[in-house]
Amino acid sequence: METEIKGPITLSREVEATQIPMGWRLKLPAGSMVRITQSLGGSYTVTTDIGYMVRIDAKDADALGITAAEPQPAAAAAPGEFNEQMVWEQMRQVYDPEIPVNVVDLGLIYGCEIKDVEGGKRLEVKMSMTAPGCGMGDILKGDVHNKLARLPGVKEVQVDIVFDPPWNPGMMSEAARLKLGLDLDMMGGSPPIYR
Repeated sequence: METEIKGPITLSREVEATQIPMGWRLKLPAGSMVRITQSLGGSYTVTTDIGYMVRIDAKDADALGITAAEPQPAAAAAPGEFNEQMVWEQMRQVYDPEIPVNVVDLGLIYGCEIKDVEGGKRLEVKMSMTAPGCGMGDILKGDVHNKLARLPGVKEVQVDIVFDPPWNPGMMSEAARLKLGLDLDMMGGSPPIYR
């Protein structure tokens, strides 16, 4: 769920954050002024009073004066029942911290294999970044892993970042392109179809 963008907000306590796009960890001291620019997928992208763009995790929402919602399990099946739709729904809950579009619609998920293992399922995800040097790669990879690991019946999750083929804006879904105001004809044809 997206929180209304608001600010300025004075942090009530020190918060560890991730600088975007480098992926560097830093601490914002209590009393720092921030503005929320995006709150999707359980994290908050904020700009600081000194011009940094950082991501604050949901566990630190209280420092922003927000009560964070508890992570919701996938609702595509009965409790305890696994299906592929749940996998894609969970990955659609992971958002790029700079762009208000999820990683599936951005075209960053190149594939997901579901394999049977003893006692459940193994999910093997291939994903990319919008640029090979993206410092947020491990953060987004971790978000995908954590969302999928909560699914019922999932015993193992492997998320690999790949760069072949290189990502390009033509890989975005039509919904993502429309949200970002990109001209479909100028982007080189039809987007891939995801489940």
